[in-house]
Amino acid sequence: MSGSGPRVRVAAHAKVNLLLRVLAGEADGFHGIETLFCLVSLADELTAERREGVADVTIDVAGADVGPASDNLAVRAAQLALDATGRRFGVHLAVTKRIPVQAGLGGGSSDGAAALVAVNRLAHDAIPRHELLQLAARLGSDVPFLLSGAPFALGWGHGERLLRVPPLPAAPALLLSPPIPVSTADAYRWVDAARAGAPRRGAVAMDLDALSTWGSVGRLAGNDFESAVFAKHPAIRAAFEALAGTSPLLCRMSGSGSTLFAVYRTARDRDDARDRLGRQHGAVIAVETMTAPPPGATAES
Repeated sequence: MSGSGPRVRVAAHAKVNLLLRVLAGEADGFHGIETLFCLVSLADELTAERREGVADVTIDVAGADVGPASDNLAVRAAQLALDATGRRFGVHLAVTKRIPVQAGLGGGSSDGAAALVAVNRLAHDAIPRHELLQLAARLGSDVPFLLSGAPFALGWGHGERLLRVPPLPAAPALLLSPPIPVSTADAYRWVDAARAGAPRRGAVAMDLDALSTWGSVGRLAGNDFESAVFAKHPAIRAAFEALAGTSPLLCRMSGSGSTLFAVYRTARDRDDARDRLGRQHGAVIAVETMTAPPPGATAES
């Protein structure tokens, strides 16, 4: 007979990519990336409850349709953590979605990272930190960063290689999410098709001075998915142009889209931009960039 046990709650924060370079396709069909990750204040909430007498993972999701449980990264993460700890109990996950889905903000990946942390806490932190990061790397290129707790980091390889860098000062920002989901697999195919026959990408040199101010990051910023996604979805291009027209310090698309983000000098500039944009191009969410790791797992009675 199954029974309910302790619960752990984790905030699963969204990320944006201030820089994102897509490298050549590899023999296994995957691509390497080079990226500059930044956490923002928008977060899903995940609660994991230990269930005795069973060894499976169940999930309830509120706030968005995220598809079947078998495809959910939080479920897959919880199963990996249970396997690593010997499947001594089961877990029920409850997720409240606030991060837009299929939008380039890492919502599903962040839920997966949160599930790893939560299940490990329910197992009394039986999985060492370095092994937890290895499990994260099996789930996707954003998951190691979102597990790491770093507010600001360079990532490369398949996202599993990370270098924490000093975070920039907290800044007001907007997320503009057109109502157009973009499949990451499709976005990579579009990039490959656009590059067919083109020369290989050249090297880029970065140092900490290039990452020391929002202005310098703005000059460095770019996203290799933008041109391919904009070509397929003119409405996303129009949204980008509208957001860029609000005079931000920097404006980019995050991940493979479709969410766009802009960073501003002041909260007033950000709020004025939000008022100007309205909802013509999609949902507009006011956030702040983060300068410290988010709170960890919180035990509940």
